[in-house]
Amino acid sequence: MSEAYFPVGPGLGMEENFFSLDDILMSQEKLPGRAESALPRLAVLLGRGAGSAESVPEGSKLEIPLWLAKGLHDSKRRIISVELPKIYKEAWRTVFSADANVVDLHKMGPYYYGFGSQLLNFENPENPEIAQTILQTFIARFRRIMDSSQNAYNEDTSALVARLDELERALFQVGQKGLNDFQCWEKGQASQITASSLVQNYGKRKLAEVDG
Repeated sequence: MSEAYFPVGPGLGMEENFFSLDDILMSQEKLPGRAESALPRLAVLLGRGAGSAESVPEGSKLEIPLWLAKGLHDSKRRIISVELPKIYKEAWRTVFSADANVVDLHKMGPYYYGFGSQLLNFENPENPEIAQTILQTFIARFRRIMDSSQNAYNEDTSALVARLDELERALFQVGQKGLNDFQCWEKGQASQITASSLVQNYGKRKLAEVDG
């Protein structure tokens, strides 16, 4: 009998995991940019032409999928330049610094943390500030998310979850599952507390390394 399917988690930091559905969806998010040189046969892909042989003229303003922007980015040849999405610019960084909890991250971008980390692949002078804001935003929102997940047993949490980015939603679900498992165990409805899939997968990996 085949093993149960375990969802593959997203990559960490500036790295992507191409087996992760979340990372695949995130890579489709678009960046504002500009063609610094003509882009042969890319007009259709970028929604700027009907024929497969059409080129994007130099100087054209573009909306470029993240995966393509990373592929075309070359600091030496200057094929394209990319701009920061507004949520990562200084004005919004100030909002996050004042109170990160008031921001509807899902509305502003469902992959705020992952997409922001990917922006660090592009040479932008504001990268240190972007990285710091992403980190501080996560720290500021993490406790509230986990507290809410632990104090919402059998309650409607749709309004709260609707404002979370995809990473935060996953953390909220982990917190809820932990609470539900504990409640079942406390009531005698569970025969044992089992290790999480993360721990189990780590153990399997270590055994594979030993066998290798």
